[in-house]
Amino acid sequence: QVQVVESGGGLVQAGGSLRLSCVVFGSTLTFDYMAWYHQAPGKQRELVARMISGGSTNYADSVKGRFTVSGDNAKTTLHLQMNNLKPEDTGVYYCNAKVSGLYDVYEYWGQGTQVTVSS
Repeated sequence: QVQVVESGGGLVQAGGSLRLSCVVFGSTLTFDYMAWYHQAPGKQRELVARMISGGSTNYADSVKGRFTVSGDNAKTTLHLQMNNLKPEDTGVYYCNAKVSGLYDVYEYWGQGTQVTVSS
């Protein structure tokens, strides 16, 4: 059974930094991509950053220049280095891993880790 486990959230002042980590257990796949999503209070979950299996990365405009994603090219591990944090970065951060099989799409989510940025 595949499990996605996030860690590294916490409380930080505006301008501070946090590093989130995600590890996928129980999978022998190389995912199409692994990604971080952010869900602010009362809002929908949104893509923050992702790493594609070849190693390329994508970022939401709101985090470009502040956040950096790294990992092992969508195999088991994904990190998110968050610098110059802002109050609007507050919310739950979820790790996501997705792979397309021959007939199905397999998508896995972690339980989320809370990030709170105080002003």
